[in-house]
Amino acid sequence: MVLCLLCTAVVIILLCAKIYLLKKSAREISEQFADRLKNDTNNPVYVSSSDKDIQQLAESINTQLAELRRQHLSYINGNNELKSSVTNISHDLRTPLTAIRGYLDISKKTDDPQKLHRYMDIISERTEAMQKLSEELFCYSMIISRDEAPELEDIYINQILAESISSFYPVLTQNNITPVIDITDEKIIRRANKESMQRVFSNILNNAVKYSKGDLEIRLSDAGVITFSNIADEITAVQTEQLFERFYTVETARGSTGLGLHIARYLLREMGGSITASCENGRLTFTIMI
Repeated sequence: MVLCLLCTAVVIILLCAKIYLLKKSAREISEQFADRLKNDTNNPVYVSSSDKDIQQLAESINTQLAELRRQHLSYINGNNELKSSVTNISHDLRTPLTAIRGYLDISKKTDDPQKLHRYMDIISERTEAMQKLSEELFCYSMIISRDEAPELEDIYINQILAESISSFYPVLTQNNITPVIDITDEKIIRRANKESMQRVFSNILNNAVKYSKGDLEIRLSDAGVITFSNIADEITAVQTEQLFERFYTVETARGSTGLGLHIARYLLREMGGSITASCENGRLTFTIMI
């Protein structure tokens, strides 16, 4: 009887000690968790208990805290990017609007046909810039807001690239750009979306029109690697890394919205492809793999 009582007392003492340690660990977790939420820190939650379940609980909380910090950082970056984008769009809209209004006011004060014709040309140019910006914004919003990924099929890359170059040829020659074209005779078939690839090539060619100084090399290798290359000695290595960012434009760009290359990268990623930019010895090269 006495032995039973002693055993019972020992068990009770051990249980009490266990409960005390668990409560201590719970207080530690509670205090540290509140501290991690309040302060911007990467320190994990530590517990003094060696209990396996308590350790797993702390590990689970640390995992959730890390995810929460990642989402918070993503939110901050996205919010900053949104503010920057709104500022850029406002500037791109305000600049041509200010010019249009100014030249309209000047036009009211003159009857000179030559001056009026010149003013109307400038107004038309600014209007086209605004139209282009609105079309790019609409296209971008349609692409990122669609619920389903584009339908993929086996497409003939050689033909699509050649057709894209052909459609841009008048614009290229008008800007004194004579492209050097090297498209392999090897039939390059890739699983992609035809309209998306046409848009990608169009955006890159349009970029070449803005930045090229008269040269443009377009190549499609036997391995299916596509490169667009032109002299762009005013673009720095830092600018090259930023070319695919939304609304980013190089200062020398004429009528650029800063969305073309971003859209090209977005579409290629949707299809499992990639696009990179490099600048060596004053030559800018875009490399596409699909």
